Amino acid sequence: MRRFRLLILPLLACVFVAVPAANGAGSTVVISQVFAGGGNSGAPYTNDFVELLNRGASPVDVSSWSIQYASASSTSWSTTALSGSIQPGHYYLVALAGGANGAALPASDATGTTNMASTGGKVALVDGTAALPCGATAGSCSANPDVEDLIGYGSATDYEGGGAAPALSNTIAAVRADGGCTDTDSSSADFTTASPSPRNSASAAAICGSSSPPVSEHVTVTSNDTAGYSLTVHRSAFSPSDLPLGLALPDAAVVPIPIAPASDLLIGGTTAPSAGGGDVWPTAIGFSAPLPVTTPGHYTATVTFTVIGK
Repeated sequence: MRRFRLLILPLLACVFVAVPAANGAGSTVVISQVFAGGGNSGAPYTNDFVELLNRGASPVDVSSWSIQYASASSTSWSTTALSGSIQPGHYYLVALAGGANGAALPASDATGTTNMASTGGKVALVDGTAALPCGATAGSCSANPDVEDLIGYGSATDYEGGGAAPALSNTIAAVRADGGCTDTDSSSADFTTASPSPRNSASAAAICGSSSPPVSEHVTVTSNDTAGYSLTVHRSAFSPSDLPLGLALPDAAVVPIPIAPASDLLIGGTTAPSAGGGDVWPTAIGFSAPLPVTTPGHYTATVTFTVIGK
């Protein structure tokens, strides 16, 4: 079996992608939902809870992190330690104080005893376990480098951005937009009220990011091999971190392009020499999944088409 590189363009395609800050430039792990009416009269769930989401493309170790709560105007914070890691696109459920009414939460990923108020309060995701010293004025906690994310709701004196999220109730939670993916660093803009719907690490993953249509890329093969040839493709990983680059054939979905040294993706082949002017293989390069939330910048990968004589 003979293997040789294409001599007719595109032989080697360098792919440049400009990745913007997806859905805001906030933390990779965010508070995606807060419910403070657990166990109260008419409550759908027995426990208060805080839900987190990893919006990024890599696991995040939260074993030294905590969820912290303070009432609306207080600077006295109660802490709940977290453990383990949150996988990309996955949620993380922290069950807190509860009562007699409502259904049980899904299996929690962490538990605590904090009893949150519905009319107003502050919830912080903190890289550390020491209680915060802030919260009396707007922006005081966001300025702390250990605070990964913060929501102030109702009558809270501290919050991200220009205002607090709406007050909660026994039946209403604060829910971050776009399944938890949106983060503009504003409590009032990022959160709306909705019926609580707790998700844990076993729930279906969220896809945070953007996608783009495939770009046409015709490949021309000239071969005099009487037995025909096969046309394959592989790529290098994007730098500084990988993106889900794929290839689409006519009337086919975009499928991932393998990263060398994995086996090439077969585009097609013949059992005879090419036509006089070469065989044209219409393909399109795009993304096989929405782009993950990752560091904004320019990302580069190399796509290699290879002809294998039979």
